[in-house]
Amino acid sequence: MGMQQYRHKIKILVVEDNYLLGEIIMRGVGVDSSMEVMGRAANFIEARQWLSQARPDVIICNSRFSNLTQYQIPIVLMVNRHQPLPQDVNEGFLGTVTKPDIQSVDDVERFILALIDKIQEVPMGEVSSEVNAKSATRIQLIAIGASTGGTEALFSLLKELPGGLPGIVIVQHIPPIFSKMFAERLNQQTEIRTKEATSGDMIEAGHAYIAPGDRHMKIGRSGDRYRIECYQGERVNGHCPSVDVLMQSVAKAAGKRALGILLTGMGSDGAKGLLAMRISGARTVGQDESTSVVYGMPKVAFEIGAVEFQLPLERIAEKVLFLMR
Repeated sequence: MGMQQYRHKIKILVVEDNYLLGEIIMRGVGVDSSMEVMGRAANFIEARQWLSQARPDVIICNSRFSNLTQYQIPIVLMVNRHQPLPQDVNEGFLGTVTKPDIQSVDDVERFILALIDKIQEVPMGEVSSEVNAKSATRIQLIAIGASTGGTEALFSLLKELPGGLPGIVIVQHIPPIFSKMFAERLNQQTEIRTKEATSGDMIEAGHAYIAPGDRHMKIGRSGDRYRIECYQGERVNGHCPSVDVLMQSVAKAAGKRALGILLTGMGSDGAKGLLAMRISGARTVGQDESTSVVYGMPKVAFEIGAVEFQLPLERIAEKVLFLMR
């Protein structure tokens, strides 16, 4: 029997501050059976809230929201007649469509058909049951960063995770005398086999590696596996180890095969690293304000567009397992 193949519906987010035009787009595009309109945002703040919870395949927006390209999602840009294109129009845009005269049925129809044509240009792969079976191994590496309040947050997260996950690498801002003790606690009280990392460690599934309290930790490729390097160096964002150092190396080494998680902590360490991971195609999660001891690091990451899913701590393990599937 041959594989059953089908094309996922193209998921769309509409960002438009004109209510009537937004409704026209949602109803018009939603008629096409190959497309699913997730919802509408009226401004950048609402768009960011949508994007923290879900990842559409395409964004439809007007030129005032062209900076949504930072989310690395293809955009169909709506422009007024004779309007010059924004200077930042680049390869992140599928193209432009001229806004309609909403009093003209013919022009609205022209507009909707043009939108559908542009949206259908987004690359969407074929999916099969066999491909789905392989999707559980797509993520090969999990990187986690935390600071103030992070030891308890990490314990809470890891104790909810099973032992068979891909390897986990962790930077927790902690004095060197305590990093080994913390690793031993996690090893004894969770299903994840946890140790303080040392240079040369080859990352194994079901294992977690915590950066020593006085050394940066980087990840590199070694054939089809990942290798840890720990080294003394200047503080980055005021810290050694630095979450940014770890996550930027993971973005380079693992790209879309990684998952990044930024937990509670003071300052901004990890925000740029998590953004580098998201740009490279990795999935990214940030802890929300309500459950963070200090909503600093995940807040900055969220504000710069690094966070794909912003969640309370108690829901992060569930999201990790969902993304593994």
